[in-house]
Amino acid sequence: MEITRLVLPGPGPTRRDAALLCARLTRLYEAGADAVECDAGAVTAPDLATVEALARLRLTARGRPFRVTGAGPRLRALLDLVGLVELLGEAEEGEPAGGVQEGVQAGDAAP
Repeated sequence: MEITRLVLPGPGPTRRDAALLCARLTRLYEAGADAVECDAGAVTAPDLATVEALARLRLTARGRPFRVTGAGPRLRALLDLVGLVELLGEAEEGEPAGGVQEGVQAGDAAP
């Protein structure tokens, strides 16, 4: 699967940027992108506009593969606070990473 990158502007996307990013994401999927990684490496001052942009991008993806990469500690903490940490594509403690199936052995008891 080929991954296409979408880059968030730094120090953080504005509300105007959110609409432009969503339009760009739509065009990427329409052009045949299999999966999109949203590079947040330039985001140094995340705020609620950043959260709004990422939430809108997630909705725009409509269930297609989309995840955020390069998030710094402040953005990670903010996404965790608002319940969008799954956008980072990382497993929560004790959970398998996304797309990873746990093995089941013959004779294992059903959960």
